[in-house]
Amino acid sequence: MKFFLGLLTAIILFNSALIAQQRTPAQLLIMTNEDSLNSGLNSSKTVISGYGSAFYQRDIDQHVSTVTLERAVLFVGHQFNQKISFFSELELENAKVAAGESGTGEISMEQAFLKFNLNPKQYIVAGLFVPRIGILNENHLPSNFNGVERPIVEQLVIPATWRELGIGFYGSANRLPLNYSVALVNGLNSANFEHGDGIRSGRAEGSSAFANNLAVTASLQYLWKEFKFQVSGYMGGTVGLSPRAADSLGLNSGAFGTPIYLGEADVQFAKNGISAKALFAYISYPEADKINAAYAKNLASGMYGGYAELGYDWLYQRQKKAQLITFARLEMLNLNASIPTPPKAIYDGTEKQTHIIAGFGYLPIPNIVIKVDVRLLHTGQQNPALVINPPPNALPYNQNNQFLNIGVGYSF
Repeated sequence: MKFFLGLLTAIILFNSALIAQQRTPAQLLIMTNEDSLNSGLNSSKTVISGYGSAFYQRDIDQHVSTVTLERAVLFVGHQFNQKISFFSELELENAKVAAGESGTGEISMEQAFLKFNLNPKQYIVAGLFVPRIGILNENHLPSNFNGVERPIVEQLVIPATWRELGIGFYGSANRLPLNYSVALVNGLNSANFEHGDGIRSGRAEGSSAFANNLAVTASLQYLWKEFKFQVSGYMGGTVGLSPRAADSLGLNSGAFGTPIYLGEADVQFAKNGISAKALFAYISYPEADKINAAYAKNLASGMYGGYAELGYDWLYQRQKKAQLITFARLEMLNLNASIPTPPKAIYDGTEKQTHIIAGFGYLPIPNIVIKVDVRLLHTGQQNPALVINPPPNALPYNQNNQFLNIGVGYSF
């Protein structure tokens, strides 16, 4: 524990001291074959691309180590003409899928959509795509974020990578550095929501999604000097049942029945080898009590999460390709920020969490990364009312834990 705290303190002090130095060479640009197709810069009609990552994790509290091929993603795209292109990604998680075995991997389509270029500044997408919500959702390549693990807030509050079926309109303003998007997609399935998992389990991800209920997402991005500001939101129904079935459970059906709301704001900064990010997101689920009664859940009516991150590239002045980035990130979230009046829900203090992550990433070239970090976790107290097997039968709950992570990632 002392070693991890010492390493964390050293990295934070290094990053803080370097803010005052303001070094000034040029930024690196990461391009993949998918980027080239999206930008219309590819020379061939059909494009192969992809990304992947593997990591080792040591759970200090449990004295358990695991290693896994986290994901391997294959991208295939095709440009039919200057106006129409196809994008697809097939993802394998945790290396293998075995019939009848739980805890193995998953094969899924991460995206499969057609892109219709209307003009140089506007386009439409239709199919299975990733809406523009948060920082990570559209920029989830392992070479694009610091740390072995994706930010916890953008796993549990904004569930990356969040993809649904629908149609989206994207564009840029003519006279302002402003990007915008709006999309209509299928809604979430409240029957699959799970306590402590935010809204992740309610996603259909293109698999037999309910279409009785719908959702709207929208975003605005504004670029000013070295800053990128964004706000995004989501509003959608969570009950896709027929009106008769919904009524029998005491739920409101329809396109936006039993709605859920998500709002998000973030800012990113990059200059002179220094990078910084901050994000905050809030979820409101005003009729969570009805879902709890219908499906015997323990869902919250309000959830939030936010993080702030600071990084510095030590090789910024010396080389044009390699990077050595040290970083520190503070994340705070509460998946029980507000709950329906008991006994319609029971507060769970373990879902109020603070994560401190610090480490480094070495990129010998822009598309390959080797990462090492430590994560310190602190949670609220366990609620005895939720403990099925209390001590001494089970070990006492530990509010603090530490993790050591080592990983590699690639994109092309």
